[in-house]
Amino acid sequence: MYTLLKTNNKARRGQFETVHGTFQTPCFMNVGTSAAIKGGISSVDLRGLKTQVELCNTYHLHLRPGDHIVKAIGGLHKFMNWDKPILTDSGGFQVFSLSKLRKIKEEGVYFASHIDGKRIFMGPEESMQIQSNLGSTIAMAFDECVENPSPHDYVEASVARTTRWLYRCRTEMERLNSLHDTINKKQMLFGINQGSTYEDIRIKHMLEIAKLDLDGYAIGGLAVGESTDEMYRIIDAVESYMPVNKPRYLMGVGTPSNIIEAVARGVDMFDCVMPSRNARHATVFTWSGIMHLCNKCYETDPRPVDEECDCPTCRNFSRAYIRHLFKSNEQLAGRLAVQHNLYFYNTLTEKIRQAIDEDRFDDFRGKYSELLAKRI
Repeated sequence: MYTLLKTNNKARRGQFETVHGTFQTPCFMNVGTSAAIKGGISSVDLRGLKTQVELCNTYHLHLRPGDHIVKAIGGLHKFMNWDKPILTDSGGFQVFSLSKLRKIKEEGVYFASHIDGKRIFMGPEESMQIQSNLGSTIAMAFDECVENPSPHDYVEASVARTTRWLYRCRTEMERLNSLHDTINKKQMLFGINQGSTYEDIRIKHMLEIAKLDLDGYAIGGLAVGESTDEMYRIIDAVESYMPVNKPRYLMGVGTPSNIIEAVARGVDMFDCVMPSRNARHATVFTWSGIMHLCNKCYETDPRPVDEECDCPTCRNFSRAYIRHLFKSNEQLAGRLAVQHNLYFYNTLTEKIRQAIDEDRFDDFRGKYSELLAKRI
């Protein structure tokens, strides 16, 4: 159950109670696609990095190790030793990214595995069944994510099909949650708003899916080709039609500045591979802007990555040492940088929550939105 605790203009401060614990919003979900954070970060590490929610992926776990194997072990929480909430993405975005390998029909999507080329079918029922086997806290509805830009007629037909799929997802989840051998009988379902960059389609779709009174609602299909200004325009258009008493999740976004700007537009939840992916290539986020640790200027720099940060990396290691690790191709380099970036993102949303609580979010936004996007 979501509780809206406070607002600063459109910025929202809330909490979401689940069967696996309560988390505070705005919230960043750390992305562990295959039940692991890339960069050598374990679920034990995540507890010390302020992680509230982990995100795992239906498509990838269905292929490896197989959702039936995860179910036999007792679900994702036991499998990866994580006792806090887990959200599973439905696989819709991965199917979108496999555009050369897939065929979309009313019943679902036929596609080829990116691993071995094996033919696979996934529809709303299959996605719900896989997510039920995984036992995640929150399951995402199966949808089609279209490329931006796409023709208006195609997007309209795609969204209508996504709506029909959502009804099938809800029916199947209700059936699965009633079964005696279901791991998480209180699994929640979030619907996904689609419509590319067309405000009329987005609004119509949001009004339609809001009628279902789901556990939460996501804005999908952004950050897939459109400009940042276009993304903000769509969030602004959709936000006022989203239920006030449900969490709002902006999928796959984004930079620290994106998060601040989306919170200012009424969004509660975020996920993105950016902090871990960038970190593995020596790019880190700090309270002064973005740094690339392989730069020559850090060769003899004894300071921590960020002098304002108290993450395990910054408490124990210097810029010079981490630069040396990257230059030497040591695996520890990526681990230390990923640790820092995840901690930074989780601290960012923590500071956003504090700013909303103290009625100073506008000041926080004014100070950090541009600063955190600056390259040092």
